[in-house]
Amino acid sequence: MDCQSECSAVDSLYFEDVKKGTRFTTLSRTITEADIVNFAGVSGDFNPLHTDQVFAEKTRYRERIAHGFLSLAVASGLWSRLGIVDGPGFIAFYGIEHLRFTKPVMIGDTVTARLTVKDKSEKGDLGLVTFTNELLNQRGETVLILDLLLLLNRREPPTA
Repeated sequence: MDCQSECSAVDSLYFEDVKKGTRFTTLSRTITEADIVNFAGVSGDFNPLHTDQVFAEKTRYRERIAHGFLSLAVASGLWSRLGIVDGPGFIAFYGIEHLRFTKPVMIGDTVTARLTVKDKSEKGDLGLVTFTNELLNQRGETVLILDLLLLLNRREPPTA
């Protein structure tokens, strides 16, 4: 990995490649009505705040908003397009901590994920990396924040 403090794409990420403070920025994606309708169908979450325009107009948001977990799913897809969860370096998602949905995501919002390496530690012969992930809308407002934990391969096994 050639980037020093900011990256926009990687071929594969290994534990040794990761440095605390390195920031990754994904491509962007616009949330559509079809996204919300399809997510409601897949998840079974037909809350009228997401699916009923007349209902939503009477709420504080004045329009339908995306499901929080739809925003999380879109963030996951953006991570994949970045390349950090693909390739031989990636082993598995290990967990998510401190998940917060800080602002609503509206139909037509364009979101981008920004991941910053928060911590890294050895976990047996693998590496555990914690990324702080912020999902930002087109105005630069954080709409979702979480700590993402990934297990990564090492380029070389640790010495005993």
